[in-house]
Amino acid sequence: MDSPGGTSWTTPTAGLIAVSGGGLILVVAAILANDGPSRLLVGLAAVAVLAMAVLAFRQRPRLTMIGGAAPRLIVGTLTGPKEYPLDRIDRIRMVSYRRIGRKSSMLEIDVRHEDSERLLIFGRWDLGTNPHDVYDALVVNGFASVAD
Repeated sequence: MDSPGGTSWTTPTAGLIAVSGGGLILVVAAILANDGPSRLLVGLAAVAVLAMAVLAFRQRPRLTMIGGAAPRLIVGTLTGPKEYPLDRIDRIRMVSYRRIGRKSSMLEIDVRHEDSERLLIFGRWDLGTNPHDVYDALVVNGFASVAD
């Protein structure tokens, strides 16, 4: 998604609304359950699903790229957006993992955050698109020096 400040990638709104709807259905199912253990387990599942939706809404947009003379990335986190200029980004790379019999691509970004190193991992759910497309956009827009 393009925004005035750069290009952003985020979890699709329709997906988050669907997850929220599923959480609400689980709340109703927990209320209508006949026995205590069912009510407890379905209620816990409802809380987990709704918490996931709230967290995903809170982190939007998940990744924003600002190109130009001083390229930087802005990462949406639970505590607010974190900005990483090019000199604090150590490496950007694509990795593939085998999960449940199929290959899943992930975008990995190594950054220096304050006095520590962090590994940021983004998948299709986080970015709302194929991570390879995001990687290509980053390389084209000034992040080639840190790309593998």
